[in-house]
Amino acid sequence: MMMIETKLPKVGTTIFSVMSQLALEHKAVNLGQGFPDFEPPQGLRDALTRAMNEGRNQYAPMHGTAALREQIVSKVAQLYGRKLNVDTDITVTSGATEAIFAAIAAVVRAGEEVIVFDPAYDCYEPAIELQGARAVHIPLTVPAFAIDWQRVRDAVTPKTRMILINSPHNPSGAVLSAADLEELAAIVRDTKIVVLSDEVYEHIVYDGAQHESVLRHPELAERSIVVSSFGKTYHCTGWKVGYAVAPAALSAEFRKVHQYLTFCTFHPAQVAFAEFMASNPEHYLELPAFYQAKRDRFRALLAPSRFKLLDVPGGYFQLVDYSAIRDEDDLTFSKWLVEQGGVAAIPLTPFYESAPGTRLLRLCFAKSDATMDAAAERLCRL
Repeated sequence: MMMIETKLPKVGTTIFSVMSQLALEHKAVNLGQGFPDFEPPQGLRDALTRAMNEGRNQYAPMHGTAALREQIVSKVAQLYGRKLNVDTDITVTSGATEAIFAAIAAVVRAGEEVIVFDPAYDCYEPAIELQGARAVHIPLTVPAFAIDWQRVRDAVTPKTRMILINSPHNPSGAVLSAADLEELAAIVRDTKIVVLSDEVYEHIVYDGAQHESVLRHPELAERSIVVSSFGKTYHCTGWKVGYAVAPAALSAEFRKVHQYLTFCTFHPAQVAFAEFMASNPEHYLELPAFYQAKRDRFRALLAPSRFKLLDVPGGYFQLVDYSAIRDEDDLTFSKWLVEQGGVAAIPLTPFYESAPGTRLLRLCFAKSDATMDAAAERLCRL
């Protein structure tokens, strides 16, 4: 038998797939994988059906349909005050994960370094390693999950090609402030470092706060690739549609990879998103209140439990400290929880280079009231 030497020796089945399979086997309530268990808006689904029935079933333009890119231009101008070129600055992608991979592949060369912040989403490092580059891990402070900017300065070397940020942060929900972006700008100023900003939860920020997009910061926007997700915003993660915003020169390099990776993205969905954004511009503006109600309801349901609830400034995940229930590592506790407690959660250890030793789990509250009620009833029994 031919022996294959893997290019990704540290990569196995993702923790999301592992926990979802365990949830199925044990008939557990699945609060692990981060997807809603409710449907996208009816108007959006109707628009998708119309697009298919009207024959929009062949290849879309490589960089996205003109109508959808125009809607993105309008949204970015309204929210972040940045005027984009509809032809050169936007590329529609097959989900945010494709955009992240294409951005890293387009910019990072063998032997270079990319700074990432732990806990880091699990698709970051494999994309870096496939370029022959190295991920430099900096742990976020706990429990605030803030960036220690002095550690970033200390980590920058002549090999540093990219700094990858994520706000609102998965899994913690921490958000970067305007002051954080100023710190980042000072670090990358007068360098060739590119910023990759994962902003897929950009519309899910709570308590009246404003999302501090890199696009709101003119200096950073000129050297950044910003990734967004229609799936997160419109409750349709299975459609796998996202987009990347970058200045023309960076977009040109990004598209060189994108056109040979997926070439284009599901055409009927692009037509539907463009139509729905034009007719329902309030949707993403109402998203913070929509998910804040779910956050607050979920936290109230868990208040009687023995879990300690960490703050949730953004995103749709609740971190819980389980140390009052069992004293064991998070991977072991997660398995016990799904088998004995009947709830699937995500441990944080898989998102670290080195196991942090914390007693934290991630629970998803992008769920129906019935799902939250069922999960909370089980969690409160522990």
